[in-house]
Amino acid sequence: MLQIEPHPEGAIVPVRVSAGASRDRVMGEHGGALKVSVAAAPERGKANKAVCELVAKTLGVSRSQVRLVSGETSRDKKLLVAGLTRETVRSLLNF
Repeated sequence: MLQIEPHPEGAIVPVRVSAGASRDRVMGEHGGALKVSVAAAPERGKANKAVCELVAKTLGVSRSQVRLVSGETSRDKKLLVAGLTRETVRSLLNF
């Protein structure tokens, strides 16, 4: 089960990232985190931007509502999704 944390601005979503993949996609849940793959290379923040865009699109929110709060250079990241509760994020992801 996804380990989504409540936050005063919304919800913190843990994400496990595979960069340099063949395409951008949400692959499911892995170890309590949302597992995603992005085609962008892990250089100069390109993969981080792609991850935020993919999560925003998946949740149906604007890109400005999703921001990286930790894990800038790690495969394991935490994203803040502003304006959505933990329960709403969980239901939108359907895991």
